[in-house]
Amino acid sequence: MTIVRFAPSPTGRIHIGNARTAILNWLFAQKTGGQFILRYDDTDTARSTEEYAKGIATDLAWLGIEPGRVEWQSKRFGRYDAVADGLRAAGFLYPCYETADELDRRRKRQQARGLPPVYDRAALKLSEDDRKALEAQGRKPHWRFRLAQKTVEWNDLIRGPVHIDTANLSDPVLIREDGTYLYTLPSVIDDVDFGVTHVIRGEDHVVNTAVQIEITAALGGRVPDYAHHSLLTGADGKGLSKRLGSLSIGQMREDGFEAMAVVSHAALLGTSDNIHPCTDYKELVEGFDLHKLSRAPARFDEAELGALNAKLLHMTPYSAVAGRLPGQSEEFWLAVRGNIVKLADVSEWARVVAGPVVPVIAAEDRDFLAQAKSALPPAPWDGSTWKSWTEAVKAATGRKGKPLFMPLRLALTGLDHGPELAALLPLIGRDRALERLSS
Repeated sequence: MTIVRFAPSPTGRIHIGNARTAILNWLFAQKTGGQFILRYDDTDTARSTEEYAKGIATDLAWLGIEPGRVEWQSKRFGRYDAVADGLRAAGFLYPCYETADELDRRRKRQQARGLPPVYDRAALKLSEDDRKALEAQGRKPHWRFRLAQKTVEWNDLIRGPVHIDTANLSDPVLIREDGTYLYTLPSVIDDVDFGVTHVIRGEDHVVNTAVQIEITAALGGRVPDYAHHSLLTGADGKGLSKRLGSLSIGQMREDGFEAMAVVSHAALLGTSDNIHPCTDYKELVEGFDLHKLSRAPARFDEAELGALNAKLLHMTPYSAVAGRLPGQSEEFWLAVRGNIVKLADVSEWARVVAGPVVPVIAAEDRDFLAQAKSALPPAPWDGSTWKSWTEAVKAATGRKGKPLFMPLRLALTGLDHGPELAALLPLIGRDRALERLSS
C-alpha cells in the first residue's frame, strides 16, 4: 500500500507553503488508495508545543485532510537511541569534539584557500586517549554519520534523474552534544519503521535526500520513492516564512476564504490545470498527477486566491452552503452568489434585500420614480416581474437603457451595482419597493 507522510514541526502554525506539501501528499494517497500519516517532528521539545500541534490539526481538518495515522517523534526516543547505538557499533556514527567556533574558523580557512567548506573528518583520526583527554576537559561529543562518499542516484518523480556525490558533503551531525536528535535520523527511522513508500516534499530537501538514502541503506531499510516539488514564493517573489501571518492557514480561514479554494489553488499552482477551481475533492483527486507539477517556483498571490474563491462561490449550489446561510433561501443564494468574493459578503446583500437601505434619488429622477411607483404590478412577484414592470415604465416615461435602469437600481438598493434586479426584486418585495421609491 502507498504510504506517505506530512511531518510538520509543532513550533508554529502552518502557512500555505507547508500546507501545499500536506495537500500534495494527501492527494497522492487518495489517488493511489494509500495512507496519509501526520507525523509531528517534535524532537525540539523546548520549542514544540501542544498548542501548535492542535493548531496544525485544526488547519488540516479545515482543509479537508484527515490523517489515517498520527505519530509523535517525542514518544519514540527509546527507538532512536537503540538505532543510534547500532549505528555506532557498525561504525556509521562517530564522535566529534569540535566546538561551533572551531568549526566556523576551519570553514573560513578552507574557503580562503579556495576549498569547499566540507568537514575534514579530523575526528576519525583521534585515538581513544585523545577522546578521553577531550572529555576530561569537559567536552561532550556530537555524532556524525559517516557518508560513503559516492554518487547517490534516484529518479525523482517530479525532477527526473538526480545525482549527488556525497563526497562533496560534510558528514551530517545527527546527534547534538546534549544527546538530542536533529531532524535527519528520526525522520529516516520513522520512514523505515512506518513503511513510507513515497516522500513528497519541497526541493529544499534534495541534497538532504542523498544523505537520507545512505542512512536508510545503513539501517537495511527500503528506500522510498522521492518527489521534490518547487517552493512557493509570495507575490513579491520572496520565500514564505512559517510565521508570516497573512499566509497562514488559520488567517486564511479567519479571512473568509473557502477551504476548497485554498486546496485547489495550492494543488494546481505550477500546473496547466490552474485556470479554474475544482469544486470538490473528487474532481481534484481525479485530475491529480505529480508529473503535472512544474519545477519552476510558483508565486502565491492572495489576490489570485480571492479571484479563485469568487469563481468557486459563483459555481457553488445552495445545498453546499445552506448550513452556513441561516434564514436565507435558495432563491436568495442564486440571486447574490455571482456578486460575492467571500461567503461573508452575502450579509451586504441580505441588508439590501431586507433593509435598512438609504435610497439614492437624484432630483431630476423624482418624477420618473413617481411614475415607476405607479406602474408597480400587484403581488405576488416572480422572476418575470422586473421585465414586465420596466416595460411598463419605459412605455410611460420614454426612458430606456441606463437612464431607465440605473435610477431604479439606486432607489431600490442604494447602490449602482449588484445582482440582477430580475432576481433581487421578488426578494425585496412590493412593500419595501414602494417605500424606497417613495423616499
